[in-house]
Amino acid sequence: MDNNLHWLKHNKFNKSTAFTHDERDEKAIRGLLPYAVSTQMVQVKRVLRNLRKKTSNIDKYSYLSALQSRNERLFYRVLIENIEELLPIVYTPTVGEACREYSHLFSETKGFYITPDDRGMISKILKNWPEEDIRVIVVTDGQRILGLGDLGANGMGIPIGKLMLYSACAGIDPAQCLPVMIDIGTNNQQLLDDPFYLGYPHKRIEGSAYFELVDEFILSVQQLYPKAMIQFEDFLTPNAYGLLKTYKNKVLCFNDDIQGTASVALAGIYASTRITKKSFSTLTIMFLGAGSAATGIADLIAYALEKEGLNPKDARQHLWFVDVNGLVVADRTDLLEHNLPYAHEHEKLTFVEAIKSIKPDILIGATGAAGTFTQEVIETMSQINERPVIFALSNPTANAECTAEQAYTWSQGNAVFVSGSPFDIVQLNGKSYDPGQGNNAYIFPGLGLGVTACAATFIPDEFFLTAAQTLADLVTEEDLHHGSLYPPIRDIRDVSLQIAESVAEKAYEMNLAKAPRKGSIRGMIEALLYDPYY
Repeated sequence: MDNNLHWLKHNKFNKSTAFTHDERDEKAIRGLLPYAVSTQMVQVKRVLRNLRKKTSNIDKYSYLSALQSRNERLFYRVLIENIEELLPIVYTPTVGEACREYSHLFSETKGFYITPDDRGMISKILKNWPEEDIRVIVVTDGQRILGLGDLGANGMGIPIGKLMLYSACAGIDPAQCLPVMIDIGTNNQQLLDDPFYLGYPHKRIEGSAYFELVDEFILSVQQLYPKAMIQFEDFLTPNAYGLLKTYKNKVLCFNDDIQGTASVALAGIYASTRITKKSFSTLTIMFLGAGSAATGIADLIAYALEKEGLNPKDARQHLWFVDVNGLVVADRTDLLEHNLPYAHEHEKLTFVEAIKSIKPDILIGATGAAGTFTQEVIETMSQINERPVIFALSNPTANAECTAEQAYTWSQGNAVFVSGSPFDIVQLNGKSYDPGQGNNAYIFPGLGLGVTACAATFIPDEFFLTAAQTLADLVTEEDLHHGSLYPPIRDIRDVSLQIAESVAEKAYEMNLAKAPRKGSIRGMIEALLYDPYY
């Protein structure tokens, strides 16, 4: 590329019409732009004007994606200053549709792909990535994308979207972010039959061949990017737990579906006690769904209960699961390893029967199945609790266990409701309810900023507990009054910074930080933040 075109064609340097006349002369791009010089603010207004003309969210997603490819700093300023409006566009729920259509919409690469054909060469081909100082990697194999299932290589939309949020919500430099798809095939026959599908066109490899390929990737990252944190995203439950168990005490990594979801849910539970006036250590919590997300939440709650003084067995006794075969109990023979600690002695019951028998204070859905919190379920919870706490966490919005309107209507306005994807304000009997979104974006960007800033060696459960406590403490009485268990999304940059500070502080306290501690932790972190302004 000619040196002068570099300034207009490279998304990290392009300012487009914001280049001044002097800059145009200096960079030999005079005549390549219209005469007028725009401020970045004018450019922001132009972007928003054009964006808001689009009638579908997927068109808005594509427009913003193209903007990111042209002018990265403008993209991030638009996203940061309009995060409430644009978070549902660049991430859930629209990212689900973008993943389904990924091969059809593809125009420009933004991530790194590894296939079984690359075995033995991963370190070599990773050097093809144009950046060297990588601090955050989000990796998926596309097998369990949101609640949509096996999307193969189309799942690349998830790492790309997550890393947008690391930069927008926590100020991590986009140049330090690497989205990775370990494309080991797909068992989705519809994709394999699609002539436009861009992924590895075979059934998924499994067993030792699968884990050996992932292991080669992990080892390659340690060699090439020793400061990088790895976030596992949207792996099938057995693989998610297997990979986390293998690597969590060896490399700087975590699983967002297991641990990030757990942290944001725990924060909501902490905040809910300020409404229900119940003690955290006395809560009984029931989960519908027994996959990685639900079990991850339970594991962190159990850890938090142990910190309150309960022994591990008594802590788990507060936590009950229901799956497609009913209540998870000790005499069932169809349970996976991660379910066994929560298989209590009890008779077998259906979901509603279990609610009536166990009388949970909180109901958490992580099923991926829409409508599973029926009117009977919500009304039963309302009979047991003056203020039933309902977490409908499945993404995208169409997969939520119930809608906000259903939860409030069926509980006669008494439900304390949280969803995984956004819902609009609900008007009921003259009162407005603004449901909180239990979005992992409240946790993982700040956590990532904190652990990379202090150069943490590992990410123990204590970090997620610290993040949850910090997030819960940021919920105001006004937030609670409006029905939200989380701070407004518009405050997420400050939320992330405070979580980063508390996590880094905990890392130093636990002797898990390698970076020298100089001055205040807040100042050290703020000095690292990406600035998209020009």
